[in-house]
Amino acid sequence: MKCVKYLLFFFNFIFWICGLALIVVGVIVQVSLHKTFLIHDASASAAPIFIIGVGVLIFFIAFFGCCGAWKENYCMVTTFAVLLSLIILAEIAAAILGYVYRNKLSVIVQDSLNEMISNYQNSTTEFRDAVDKLQEGWKCCGVNSSLDWKGFSIDGNTVPDSCCVNVTKGCGKGTMTDARKVHQQGCHDVLEAFLKKNIQWVIVAALVIAFLQILGIVFSCLLMRSIRSGYEVM
Repeated sequence: MKCVKYLLFFFNFIFWICGLALIVVGVIVQVSLHKTFLIHDASASAAPIFIIGVGVLIFFIAFFGCCGAWKENYCMVTTFAVLLSLIILAEIAAAILGYVYRNKLSVIVQDSLNEMISNYQNSTTEFRDAVDKLQEGWKCCGVNSSLDWKGFSIDGNTVPDSCCVNVTKGCGKGTMTDARKVHQQGCHDVLEAFLKKNIQWVIVAALVIAFLQILGIVFSCLLMRSIRSGYEVM
């Protein structure tokens, strides 16, 4: 019983750290989508908000499980096991929904980048700086290619300086289709590839956390059995 008690306590400590990590990851993803990538589609917030929500739940449930294991309280350990089982079911449902709507990621990125270009001229300096940082940092230009900036100037052949291979003042003037001076690849494919790659890491992390959760339920059941046996002896 003592061994199971300490195993469950140790598991919950790791689980508590996982919950904290999920909160941090959710916040980072949310900030990245809406500031770094300028994605304002409300549906794009569903994933990071869900991650933050699960992280908060795990954070408090793990704390609850630690208390139950340390005090060897049958009621608290049972409640912990039930709540953990419900979280696993919620995560399975979220994984299914994520798989079903995975193709919407491309549409969200496309719409957000189109909005980025259409609002570039009449937006705030902060917004333009963010767009320039995006294009310069990811070495891309426009949504699908540099041709998306045709409406940027009267001559129809000028792009923002952030599209240039070597960024200098005025380098984008009259160089829209010059591959030696301007990046021809659009930002859509670059960002979509980046997001899909990170989604894979999220899936791996989710599998690791799910494995820990199953271990937690097993340890909880063992501890519950030991506590019940102790009551019967008494």
